Amino acid sequence: MLDDIVKDLRASSDKALEALRRDLAKVRTGRAHPSMLDGIRVDYYGTPTPLSQMATVNVPEPRMITVKPWDKGQVKAADKAIRESDLGLNPQVDGDLIRIPIPALTEERRKEMAKLIRKNGEECKVAIRKHRRDAIEMMDSAENEGEVSGDDAERGRKKVEDVTAELVKQVDTIVAAKEKDLLEV
Repeated sequence: MLDDIVKDLRASSDKALEALRRDLAKVRTGRAHPSMLDGIRVDYYGTPTPLSQMATVNVPEPRMITVKPWDKGQVKAADKAIRESDLGLNPQVDGDLIRIPIPALTEERRKEMAKLIRKNGEECKVAIRKHRRDAIEMMDSAENEGEVSGDDAERGRKKVEDVTAELVKQVDTIVAAKEKDLLEV
């Protein structure tokens, strides 16, 4: 019973960590990477479609992304979607290929992005702590209903605290690595 609660805590916290990794992958660091364009949706024959599902996205150089729509008639729609995104990119259409130069980040912009990274990390920690609270409440109710002894419940709470501390350390490691990547010129 207590092991199931700890497993649930790990599973739900792993989802929070995965969401953090996904959010941080979208943060621009100065180097080009295809996942920067993951949030862009193109009006593809009336349906908002992710750019990666209607075009080939490549990174031929560290500061350049190329997008080649599979349907040549969608080049203008893809260009428009990239321009209207909040990434601040200025794509250049070259026939049926869209070239997106990635400008270098200013020091001020790097600091703003670092704040955003820390905010995402803090939100993940809050989610993990919420899962910890839920797990401890489940253990308390199991103890009150007589399903587990007081000593077992106390060991379970200690295990939940250990798991939570380990997960918060993982968040700190992920955030520190992304911040280092961002502040690297």
